[in-house]
Amino acid sequence: MKITKEEVEHIARLSKLYLSEKEAEMFGEQLNKIIGYVEHLNSIDTSNTEPTSHVIPLNNVMRNDSPVLSLPAKEALRNAPDPTKKFYRVPKIIE
Repeated sequence: MKITKEEVEHIARLSKLYLSEKEAEMFGEQLNKIIGYVEHLNSIDTSNTEPTSHVIPLNNVMRNDSPVLSLPAKEALRNAPDPTKKFYRVPKIIE
């Protein structure tokens, strides 16, 4: 399957991109190489390959989720330019 110049221009219009003639040719060549590579991958026999979600084994590197005391409101608001007792005060943006 080969992508034509018209198809590249159509994709550019759908993407709301302006492409010069040179860019359209360049992207057409790049897309054709990508499609050629995918076609090559499709021709490989994978019938004896088990499906995987990752090519390498993954270990969870996250810490255990345990409850801890949160930051006190007074300390959290310490650097706020215009705090109230419990909240950040910000300029009104809705009329």
